[in-house]
Amino acid sequence: MEVSIVNSSAVHRLRLVSAPEGISFILLLICSVLKRTTSFDAVLVMGMVHGILFILYVIFWIQAWQAQKWDVKRGALLFVLSVLPLGGFFAERMLGREERGELQPATA
Repeated sequence: MEVSIVNSSAVHRLRLVSAPEGISFILLLICSVLKRTTSFDAVLVMGMVHGILFILYVIFWIQAWQAQKWDVKRGALLFVLSVLPLGGFFAERMLGREERGELQPATA
């Protein structure tokens, strides 16, 4: 099996923001439920935190896609993972495996 060289800076940045983005999404969902069921209201703060992390994810996703020359399937999968509640954790794991050379980067 041939191991491809991964542009570690672009993929690494995307990987670093994946898990915090996933955590912030889950916390935002929890805050939304708590806002409607209790007097606790942290949606504004968590919404801002999640929004910033999501924007960073998208910026780093574009940079990694361009640097790695991923095919449409890989790029789309990593974007879809960013909008699923637990997707950030799967993206982080997949990118970590790719960074370590355990998973071949899909290229066009």
